[in-house]
Formats: sequence, C-alpha cells, structure tokens
Amino acid sequence: MSAPPAGPVDRVRGVATGLLTAALAVAAHGAGGGALPTGATAALLAVVAATAGAVATTLSRTRSPRYLLALLAAGQLLGHVLLSAAGHHHAGPPAPPAAAMFAAHLLAIVAGATLIGAGDRLWRALSHTVRAVVRVASAVASTPAGVPRSADQPLRSALQLAASVSHRGPPVSLAR
Repeated sequence: MSAPPAGPVDRVRGVATGLLTAALAVAAHGAGGGALPTGATAALLAVVAATAGAVATTLSRTRSPRYLLALLAAGQLLGHVLLSAAGHHHAGPPAPPAAAMFAAHLLAIVAGATLIGAGDRLWRALSHTVRAVVRVASAVASTPAGVPRSADQPLRSALQLAASVSHRGPPVSLAR
C-alpha cells in the first residue's frame, strides 16, 4: 500500500523545511566565525537541506510540531557535522561560547518549526475557504434560469412560424 501523493501544503512545508535547514546551518556557521561554505561543502549542504525537505514532504507525521522539531534538529546536526568535517575554521575574533551557539540554534529551530506549522495551518484554512467559495460559485453558475414548461399562450416564435407557412396548395382537381 503506497502513501497518497503529496499535496500542495506538503510540498510547501517541505520547501520551507529544506530552506530553513540550509539557512540556519549557514547562519550558525557564520555566527561561529566560519566562512561561507563553497564548492563541495555547499553542494553537500544543499543535499542535506533537500533531503530534509523531501522527508518533510513525504511524511505526513511532520505536520506535527514534535516531528518537525526533530527533523529540523537532525538537519542542523547533520549540517554542523558536515561543516565541521569540511574545516570549520574560525577567522578573526574568537568563537562565541558553545552554550550561546547551542541556545541560538535551539531558539531558531523552535521558531522555524512554529512558523512552518503556522504556515501549514494557514495554508490549509485558506485553501479550504477558497474551495468552499468556488464550490458555491460554481453551483450558482450552473443552475439554469427557470424556463416555463407550459404556457397558456403560444411562444412568439411559434406564432411567427405559423404565419409564414402558406396554406395554398395545388388545385384539388390535379390531386385526383
């Protein structure tokens, strides 16, 4: 038994999750004093973000804030491991304390999951409203105007047709 195809709401949630995963990883890397990822590191980070987005799109459980938080946290962990393995070099001023960076990551993950969840609910409410309005509008448009089935007087077109028909024919003596 296969899962139902992803709807528009699921795809938007997936795109938001993927973009947020990449943006938070790069922002945390930059806040830690590292340079922007380039080359293969940026490509691998894009793969991690796309994977997080695909998981959010295909799993209906990610509608729940708890699962969305877990997915965003896993994406951040994988992004941090990737950037650390690629040479998380800190240039310039010393890096902020680990507790501050962890708190910033945690706050961003919670805020991101909250915003994605709110967007998900708003999208569903808006699409439900639009569907209801379209359903009512199409029902009103498809109702035919009332046409009387019988009338006490003939239609004008029937009178004109009767008046245009000639009652003159060949002489009766020719018909015999």
